[in-house]
Amino acid sequence: MKPKMMLKMSIDFVMTVLLLCQMAYMLIGETAHEWMGTALFLLFILHHILNWRWYKNLSAGKYSAVRILQTIVDFLVLFSMIGLMISGIMMSREVFAFLPIGGGMGFARILHMLTAYWGFIFMSIHLGLHWGMIMSMIRKLSGTSKIVPVRTWILRVLAVIICCFGIYSFFRHNIADYLFVRSQFVFFDLEQPLILFFGEYLAMMGLWVCIAYYAVRLISKCTGKKPIKKG
Repeated sequence: MKPKMMLKMSIDFVMTVLLLCQMAYMLIGETAHEWMGTALFLLFILHHILNWRWYKNLSAGKYSAVRILQTIVDFLVLFSMIGLMISGIMMSREVFAFLPIGGGMGFARILHMLTAYWGFIFMSIHLGLHWGMIMSMIRKLSGTSKIVPVRTWILRVLAVIICCFGIYSFFRHNIADYLFVRSQFVFFDLEQPLILFFGEYLAMMGLWVCIAYYAVRLISKCTGKKPIKKG
């Protein structure tokens, strides 16, 4: 694998870990939340710099159904991250406390909640839309390019289990209330072990990854076209 691709995958992995940590806001502390959020946004910028050809190729070629879906999700992730950073800077008490920002805290809090939870879903879907490419790279790195039927079915059963736990976690944490502003405050179970919290959010991420991955496979099968790879 080329060094640039290794760098891209490493950045994406770190961003995924930081994203999960950011969702545990009340459990990791405000200071850690702000610094991790700043690191996540900087890595997000680097991610886009490394994938600058994607912007260059936006007007090139034809748009299949899968490419349209990928493009829409990519822009939704971009808008979510911008909204997160703007609202985060407005509410900052540590990293950006030196900025002369006053007022608008109510708006910033709601914007932060919306972009955080929608952004979590959009980034999970984004990951799922490219999951086939990711798995292909992992197989090449491990030297097991051949698809083994038994292993495939084991992974499918595991995916079903993750999705079921993800659905349970989605309702347990009342995520829909935050997505549609039925609640203006996020509630945490402060007695819940951090490892269990991460497990539930990983399951929710896995749920959206699976939905996106199989949606791409279904669309590709119906249209007879393969997904567009990000350059």
